[in-house]
Amino acid sequence: MKTGARSDELRWAAVVARDSAADGTFYYSVASTGVYCRPSCPSRLARRKNVGFHASCEAAERAGFRACKRCRPKEPSLSQRNAKLVERACRLIESAEPTPDLAMLAKSLALSPYHFHRIFKTLTGLTPKGYAGACRASRVRNTLPTSKTVTRALYDAGFRSHGQFYAAAVGFLGMTPSRYRAGGADTEIRFAIGECSLGSILVGATTKGVCAIFLGEDPQTVLNELQRRFAHAELLEGDADFEKLVSRVIEFVDRAHLGLDFPLDVRRTAFQQRVWQTLSETGVGETMSYADLAKRIGGPKAVRAVAKACAANAVAVAIPCIASSTRTAVFPATAAGSPASERC
Repeated sequence: MKTGARSDELRWAAVVARDSAADGTFYYSVASTGVYCRPSCPSRLARRKNVGFHASCEAAERAGFRACKRCRPKEPSLSQRNAKLVERACRLIESAEPTPDLAMLAKSLALSPYHFHRIFKTLTGLTPKGYAGACRASRVRNTLPTSKTVTRALYDAGFRSHGQFYAAAVGFLGMTPSRYRAGGADTEIRFAIGECSLGSILVGATTKGVCAIFLGEDPQTVLNELQRRFAHAELLEGDADFEKLVSRVIEFVDRAHLGLDFPLDVRRTAFQQRVWQTLSETGVGETMSYADLAKRIGGPKAVRAVAKACAANAVAVAIPCIASSTRTAVFPATAAGSPASERC
């Protein structure tokens, strides 16, 4: 098969699949209707013999075709339009004080609350409330070390009361606010460094929970940030079990990644929060199904990817493994030398 014919068959496969990832890379025309479309057009599939391919809208129009009124190929795609709406919502969440509620955010974008919530969750893996919580927690972590008092830091971050703040503080600080403010004084922090779709990632945890998730261009950058943020803590490289748990959670989140068409800071906030939530919600001895795990990483449709990731896991000490008969993921508390049949 000639190269051109092969390329056309690949394009045709994208049209049959209505693959939105192919949008913008080519356009197809239908001789029987005289229109041209983007690959993801939801219109009824044309016969292959009537379909031609074009590198651009201009090329299709020079060939005598007009733009489809359904998929509107000359305008940004639906996924691109939705990404712009969600980005606007993220900027409102980051800058508004107090944080707008769901109804206010949806109204500002001229969407219904239900539709806005669904789009936001689909594209980021977080609810608007979850993203707002991540932003507020980040502000606390950034302001605590330099603030004169804990009270000043919590109000500057957007918390409305001491009770609201202290109820959530240990969960997103991994220690008391006063110790965090003191650079982790008298605190032992285990950490592990890995790689993800956004670069190097460092996860640090105390006995109370996750205290740091840093993203950077290389391992030294994220390690320097840990040392700067917790200058008075005892920093220990995590043992093999901790490293494997962290790498497995990062893998789960990456596999459910939907290719966010957002600025890097928004993508990092969403990614960090998904990793944070998954690590914080997962405990030793806990049992969960593939579907449960996929939901936790914000991708309920990623069950197959999660299952594949679990199946590739050869060591089951303190990391998720699969019991094929029950199709559950377990965090076992067995010894490293236990037989695989006992561990999974």
